[in-house]
Amino acid sequence: MAPVETDQPNRPYHHGDLRRAILTAALDVIAADGPAGLSLRDLARRAGVSHAAPAHHFRDRTGLLTAIAAEGFALLATAVNDASDLKDAGGRYVRFAREHPAHFQVMFAPGLLRADDLELTTARALATEALRSSVSAVRADDFGIDSRLAGVAAWSLAHGFATLLLSHNLDGPVGDKDPEEVFRTLATTLFRTH
Repeated sequence: MAPVETDQPNRPYHHGDLRRAILTAALDVIAADGPAGLSLRDLARRAGVSHAAPAHHFRDRTGLLTAIAAEGFALLATAVNDASDLKDAGGRYVRFAREHPAHFQVMFAPGLLRADDLELTTARALATEALRSSVSAVRADDFGIDSRLAGVAAWSLAHGFATLLLSHNLDGPVGDKDPEEVFRTLATTLFRTH
C-alpha cells in the first residue's frame, strides 16, 4: 500500500487500516456529540490523513453512517443470536445498546442512511431474524393478538428500555441495579413464555 498523503506535506503517513480508523473515530464523535457532529474532514484530521482519504472508503457522510449502522446490526445479530428466551434476548439487546451507544443511535435513524445499501440490508435482516427467533416463545394468545404484534410489543419493550437508559431517563428507577436484570424482571412481569 502506498503512503497516504497527510495535511502536513513534510510527513508522509502510511495507514494500516484507514477504514477501521475512520469508523472508530466516527463512533467516538457520535458517542460524544451525536451524528450531527460528524464531519469527514475532521475524521481525516484525527486519523492524520488527507481530507479526501475517507471518501475513498465511504464516498460521503451518508456512506460512513450507513457503514456504522451495518456494523451495528451485525453486532446486534451476534449479541442476540442463540438467546435462550425473550428475557435473555432483551437483556442482550440492552447490553448491546450500553456497549455500543454510537452504533445504536445511528442504526435506528433511517434518514441518515442509504436504505438500499446491500451491507446494511443484509445485516439488518440477520439482526431481525435473530430477534424474531427469540420472540417466538412469547405466547401471543395470552394477549389476544397475533404473534407478529406480540413481537412488536417485545421489541418495543427492549428498544424503549435501552433508549430511555441511554438518555439517562431511567437513572432514578434503575439506580445502582444491573439494567439487564431490571429488564429481565420487567419482561418476566409482562410476558409469559412457554
